[in-house]
Amino acid sequence: MKRALISLAMGTFGLGITEFVMMAILPNVASDFSVSIPVAGHLISAYALGVCVGAPMLLMLGRTWPLKRIILMLCGIFISASALMAVSPSYAVFLLARFCAGLPHGAYFGVTSIVADRISPDGKSAFAVAVVSVGMAIANLIGIPLGTWLTGILSWRLVFIFSCVWGIATLLAIWKFVPSIPPLPNIGFKGTFRFLKHLAPWLVILGTLLGNCGVFCYYSYIAPLLTNISGIPTEMMTFMMVLAGAGMVAGNLSGGKISDKAGPGHMGRYGVMTMCLMLAIIFFFSQNTIVSVVCMVITTAALFSVSAPQQLLLLRYSDGGELLGGAMVQIAFNLGNAIGAFAGGVPISLGMTYNYCALVGLCFTIMALVAYTLFIRRYESRHA
Repeated sequence: MKRALISLAMGTFGLGITEFVMMAILPNVASDFSVSIPVAGHLISAYALGVCVGAPMLLMLGRTWPLKRIILMLCGIFISASALMAVSPSYAVFLLARFCAGLPHGAYFGVTSIVADRISPDGKSAFAVAVVSVGMAIANLIGIPLGTWLTGILSWRLVFIFSCVWGIATLLAIWKFVPSIPPLPNIGFKGTFRFLKHLAPWLVILGTLLGNCGVFCYYSYIAPLLTNISGIPTEMMTFMMVLAGAGMVAGNLSGGKISDKAGPGHMGRYGVMTMCLMLAIIFFFSQNTIVSVVCMVITTAALFSVSAPQQLLLLRYSDGGELLGGAMVQIAFNLGNAIGAFAGGVPISLGMTYNYCALVGLCFTIMALVAYTLFIRRYESRHA
């Protein structure tokens, strides 16, 4: 089981590197393609759009396939998109490649969550899902430094050559170590969406979306907040991002363990409560360097602590549509990122200081807390 989970985690690591490294290499890409930074920023949006489009589309196409075959197909798309990004001759081609790179993202998380749940011992499902998704957290930990280093050595294209090679290694590892699992029961196209008639999955989706909105209102502007308000030198920002990534890794694994003991709904509420508290402290006390850095690490840990519980909850409450349910966490996650970045920028555009981004984020996380509280009162006792 361990080798299978590690093989699947290799995939989430590759996806994470490909998604997040753009933040580190954006100026280099913009310069090479002779476009402005705002125009180059569409490359980040293109990936998120690919996630939202690809998850339902690919899972609908492959819903009758054995799960391992779906995963291998998704790896193939990732490898092809990474190769295209590495050799893109123009901005337009690279933009298309970024969209294609996002297509397998949500679907991969949805299918691998089901596989992790199926092969894990009783009572260890959440931790197994956390092991698979920890690749994304590790990508946050080293993605930006790795991208900066490779770009500094030769070219940003090296990053995507690395992604392509990593994708091939992942495909081979999954082919060798992940057991064959039969396809899920085929209940037809309409049946796949039947679970969305119930309240439970919508509460989880709302909790995921609003929680991510809240954190990314703040985290999208973490660099100017730390440098302009908390007094951290610019040259220390790479180290700050490493600390934030370390919080994500720790939160991801600990959240899986706690979820197996307390129940995934309760773990989701614990995580969101922590986000609320941290964002409130950041708003009032971000002028204190130590407090600001500690709160940043705890906030990112809380954000990733709810990742595995969210995946598991949607699997449990999406009977007949497990593939789509598992993928919808990533759709909600990416939509939350986009909405949060926009909403967090509103107070800045109004001339307020960067700590007000956290105040806007607090409003979103409070709403996420309400969603989780309603979920627990109606459903958690049945599955805890």
